Amino acid sequence: MSNISSTNQDNTPKKTIPYSLAWDDMPIDLSFIYDNEKPAGKHGFLKAKGDKFIFEDGTEARFWGTNFNGSQIFPSHGHSEKVAKRLAKVGINIVRFHQMDAEWSAPNIFQFTKGKNLPDTKSFDPESVDRLDYLIYCLKKEGIYVYMDLLTYRRFKKGDGIADPENIRDAAKPYSNYDRKLIELQKQYNYNMWTHINPYTKLAYKDDPAIALVDITNENDFYTWSPTIEPYRSDLEKIYREWAARQGIKTGDEKVVFDKSDDEILSFYIEITKNYNTEMYSHLRETGVKIPVTGSNLHGNWSRRWAHLTSQLCTDYIDSHEYWRGGTHWKNGEGVFGNQPMTGSLENMIPSFAFSHIGSKPFFISEWDNPWPNEWRAESSLLMAAVAALQGWDGITIHTYRYSQDENVDMIGKPITGGAIGNGYHRGGVFDTFNDPAKFGLFYHAALILRRGDVKPADKTVSIKAGDLFTPPAIKALELTAEKHRVEIVLPGMETKGDIIADPDDTVVDSGAGEVTSDTKELYRNLNKMIGWIDSPFTKAVYGFTGKEGEISLSNMKIDVFTDFATVAISSLTDQPISNSDNMLLTAVGRADNTNSIYNENHTQQLDAGHGPILTEVIEATIEIKTEKKNLRVMSINPQGMVTGYIPAEYTDGVFRFTIGEEFQSIYYLIQGM
Repeated sequence: MSNISSTNQDNTPKKTIPYSLAWDDMPIDLSFIYDNEKPAGKHGFLKAKGDKFIFEDGTEARFWGTNFNGSQIFPSHGHSEKVAKRLAKVGINIVRFHQMDAEWSAPNIFQFTKGKNLPDTKSFDPESVDRLDYLIYCLKKEGIYVYMDLLTYRRFKKGDGIADPENIRDAAKPYSNYDRKLIELQKQYNYNMWTHINPYTKLAYKDDPAIALVDITNENDFYTWSPTIEPYRSDLEKIYREWAARQGIKTGDEKVVFDKSDDEILSFYIEITKNYNTEMYSHLRETGVKIPVTGSNLHGNWSRRWAHLTSQLCTDYIDSHEYWRGGTHWKNGEGVFGNQPMTGSLENMIPSFAFSHIGSKPFFISEWDNPWPNEWRAESSLLMAAVAALQGWDGITIHTYRYSQDENVDMIGKPITGGAIGNGYHRGGVFDTFNDPAKFGLFYHAALILRRGDVKPADKTVSIKAGDLFTPPAIKALELTAEKHRVEIVLPGMETKGDIIADPDDTVVDSGAGEVTSDTKELYRNLNKMIGWIDSPFTKAVYGFTGKEGEISLSNMKIDVFTDFATVAISSLTDQPISNSDNMLLTAVGRADNTNSIYNENHTQQLDAGHGPILTEVIEATIEIKTEKKNLRVMSINPQGMVTGYIPAEYTDGVFRFTIGEEFQSIYYLIQGM
């Protein structure tokens, strides 16, 4: 067994400090950097233009954000005010409202409190709506946009007038893609949502430019969910036979087998999904919705198919989901999860997201995560932000901020969060990131990387031709490519415009070399050493098993990390690069977990979630910065935002040098001029 306060991999004692991030505040406030972006909507409605999101006034949109799940979408007014300000302090500028229609959540959009047995899901609870309205109002004031989910986890009821509600899953997947009654119920829900007037903003949702994006349905496709329940299966067979007759396909009298490996069935799935997306899209436009709309999200290997990607092209943008090393770890002592580091993998989330990027459409990642209790998750936030910036992707929201509204929580993954999601399994709090120093703690830098553009776009583009829509996609051409060049997928009939043209099974980057450097020279990752770095004028970082590498030289900076695993990041907080800035944020974080958390020897099974406070491993490192500023000082910042000490430093021959981790230990340090 092991816990965070035991030993390092080389059996040397670990040093840890308690560092719990409060639910209602953050130690450092960087909202001043984004003051000119308040309120959300000041640039007009968001539009899809080519492969970019552009506001009406011509401003390009870049989003770094999070999801709110379930009851977190319906907090009290006071909670909304505090959380909106907290998000703004770390640089978040978009929140996706996910699972607001979930029956397991209290509140949800249909029911504020549990007890009454609702006969149907045709109307909204007024208290839930009021809280939703006020949350949108608070987020808008702080310059934070809203991504609105529509059909996600709605549990249809007998009073809705549908067949066999007891046996169809949440959101009636995949039947909600074609059943007429289910489609009409969705349209009614959408109309009620978008025409509702928010009394705090004085605008209907359809008329509020602070609501920027919307997806029609969440992870809802025929490649993941098979039609088996009657009468829905037979209804789909009838639709299929009518389609087949139009195509000149003979079907015979035998029962149709909906085999997604069959080319004809795949063709049918493409058409029926396109028809659904087009009908729902048109209804939203008729209702007055002006913002970009997507259909359903592509989800990793579940729906990573050329066919599914093709069926989304009738909407405005592509949306994708992927996770790193999940598992059944919400079941304490029973489940097993993957504990591998991303830095050493060819198949981390990045190739999957690159697969989903069509060069002619904007691209958004509305779910990603490296969930606790993976102990290496401190590598993920900056890697994701940096690759997104290199690729020119339009935005990212982590899944998730929170499932609940508990206050004064000082542990990661508090067991009472979560609920009976997806027809019964318990998710626990593994996806809550709001107080996780290893992920949310690095959002300051991630937001600057993506929103400010600290990492610049790739110089060259690789166009990967999809080929036959019915062939399972190979990803050889995606191995490491998205960390070197910009990647776009070219479906049949589309024009290839890249500097490099490749087939899916081509080798673009030699993965056997075990390392990749972006064509901009700002990003590097070594799979064998399991380290990476970011080297841009305004943000520099090293991550992974940096303690084994020794001193890492970046432009105008050297970082020598002594702790085996860490992320050390420095960002300028001025309009000057680090080499000439008199205000910088340094974050140093690695392993973080609850006090007395216990795992098996391989850290793949959680035996005890532990308790608060959250403990973070002390990161020991020496940093040298070439700078023109001679009067800098380094201040240690505690969770309450107070200076707890000044780190000894020296300035010699144009180099500012100091060591963290020996005294006044923290995860946050401000480097500021006198």
